[in-house]
Amino acid sequence: MMRAILVGLVLTVHAASAVPAQAPKASANYDFTYSYPQQAARIAPLKAWLDTDKAKLRAKVAGEAAEFRRQTQRDGSPFRKYEASKDWEVVADTPRFLSLSVTTYGYSGGAHGYGASGGLLWDKRAAQRVEPKAVFVSIAGLDAALRKPWCDWLKRERVRRLGAPIETDDIFGQCPRVKELTVLLGSSTGKAFDRIGLIADQYVAGSYAEGQYELTLPVTPALLRAVKPEYRGAFAVR
Repeated sequence: MMRAILVGLVLTVHAASAVPAQAPKASANYDFTYSYPQQAARIAPLKAWLDTDKAKLRAKVAGEAAEFRRQTQRDGSPFRKYEASKDWEVVADTPRFLSLSVTTYGYSGGAHGYGASGGLLWDKRAAQRVEPKAVFVSIAGLDAALRKPWCDWLKRERVRRLGAPIETDDIFGQCPRVKELTVLLGSSTGKAFDRIGLIADQYVAGSYAEGQYELTLPVTPALLRAVKPEYRGAFAVR
């Protein structure tokens, strides 16, 4: 589950009960769960999109798990039950936007499962979904505003987790750019976005064993300049 409290500052989360998916029919091939918060359920077009996404994901997992079952029956290899989950949570609910985070997990018979993070904005004024990075003038501008605090923190945090100075790393030697990260927009007041969360999933900034790297930073004047003019009123500098 996506953590509401990221490393550093705290992204304000408005508590709400998740809307549980209808209990799926028991399957010998896979386990599946999908949930989203009440705030999302109260927005009809957003709820419709989430329900469609749930149906598509479950159909995909069911098909892949069934094919894996057939494959193991043909070659006599052991079958391992598939798993899939997708859980949406509220990051912030402001007058204009509902900001959501999503955590996905899947297991498809390998050595271990895989997880991923993501985000979504619902623009109440325009009644449409918006990708969080799309509210910025450019990814390069967003990266320029965040790169130094993000990379400085990541270097320190990797040393802390690994327990030793980082040697030359041909795979994870470079600090990942914002285009490789999940971006979440948060609020300490519920009135405007004044915090931005950055998440590097496993294998983005470090090995699988290192886990995700999560950092929350305040909205600064430099970051505000990177926001598209039509969205700047939804942000506040801290």
